[in-house]
Amino acid sequence: MADNPDVRIGTAERERAFSLLGEHFAAGRLTPAEFDERSAAAGRAVTRGELVPLFADLPGAGADLVHSSAADESSTAAAGEKSTPAVSDPGAGRDWRRAVMALVPIAALVLFFVTGTWLWFLAIPAAGAILFAGRDDR
Repeated sequence: MADNPDVRIGTAERERAFSLLGEHFAAGRLTPAEFDERSAAAGRAVTRGELVPLFADLPGAGADLVHSSAADESSTAAAGEKSTPAVSDPGAGRDWRRAVMALVPIAALVLFFVTGTWLWFLAIPAAGAILFAGRDDR
């Protein structure tokens, strides 16, 4: 079922695509224009078949994209069968904030191109203020 290109995708798959595109952009495999185009296309994607061509010329990312959702489903099922106590990591609470903050500029860029208004870029400092207000991470 995971290999069927007509299967509809959700927010998690789109976010995974944005994340992979960001990794390839950071590695220098995509120009800013290519990154913008592919990010916008990932935001508009409805099925897996629309996401796979975005990674056709990039090493290994298409396979990660298709198989990551299947792996997530199987790991969720396995976690439901056998639960183990979580190990407390003092830095784990900050990681989700950093991940969200890393995605905010990408989302603002996509929304800028979709709506045509620059006001979405104000979400970048607002998100930083909301996510990290009162935190002393020194």
